Amino acid sequence: MAGRKFSPLIAVTGPKRGGKAPRLLVHIAIRLAGGRPVHLRPGGPHAPDMTKFDGVVITGGHDIDPVLYASPSEVVPKYDPERDALESAVIDSALARGLPLLGICRGAQLLNVRLGGTLFQELRSRRKKTSNRWTILPLKTLLVEAESCLRELLGGQRVSINSLHNQGIDLLGDGLIVSGRDLDGIVQGVEAPGHPYLIGVQWHPEFLIFQARQRRLFTALVEAARQRRETSR
Repeated sequence: MAGRKFSPLIAVTGPKRGGKAPRLLVHIAIRLAGGRPVHLRPGGPHAPDMTKFDGVVITGGHDIDPVLYASPSEVVPKYDPERDALESAVIDSALARGLPLLGICRGAQLLNVRLGGTLFQELRSRRKKTSNRWTILPLKTLLVEAESCLRELLGGQRVSINSLHNQGIDLLGDGLIVSGRDLDGIVQGVEAPGHPYLIGVQWHPEFLIFQARQRRLFTALVEAARQRRETSR
C-alpha cells in the first residue's frame, strides 16, 4: 500500500520458562512503536537465523554466569546456562550485522560482557544513597549524561526509574560509554557512540511504558531497524 511504513521484525529474547509479564510488555511496546516482535527462547533445535531480523531486544532475568567473563562465582548461583548461550549467540550476531539492539537489565549486562566487560556480582555493599529494594515503580533516580543518545531519548538530566537487579556493570566493554548512573554512581545506562542504536539500560522500561519518555526507547529502536532495512534494499 502506498505510503505504508515497513514494520521491522524485532527479536525478543527471554527464558525458556517464566518472564511472561516483562516479555508481554516488551511485545506491546514494540507493537505500539510499529514493529513486529518475535520471541526467541532457549530449547529450540537450531540457533535462530538472525538474518531475517531487523532489530533485537534482550530482556531481563537471571544473573549472568561469571564464567562468561572469567570470574569465580561470588554469590548463590541463579544462572541460566541455556539462556546465556542463546542470548550470547544473538548478541554476537546482532553486533556482527550492525543490528539495532536494546539490552534491558540482564540484557545490558550480557551486552557488556559480550564486548569484553565485567560485572559486579552484588550491589548491596555498593549502595549508600539508594535502597537495594526491588520495585517496578519509578522510585529511583537516574542521572543521564549530557550529549548522550539516552539524554536525547529521555529528554532530561534526572529521570525516575525502577530497579529489579542485584548485579551491575563494572568494567565497560569495548566501544561502550556510560550514559547514565544512579545516585550511588552505579551504571544504569550504556551506549555505543556512532552505532545507529546500541543501548543497554539497567532498569525495566517495559514496566514504565505509560510514560512517553520510556516508550521512546522502543520507538527509537524500531525506527533505527526500519531505516537499516530501507537503506539496505
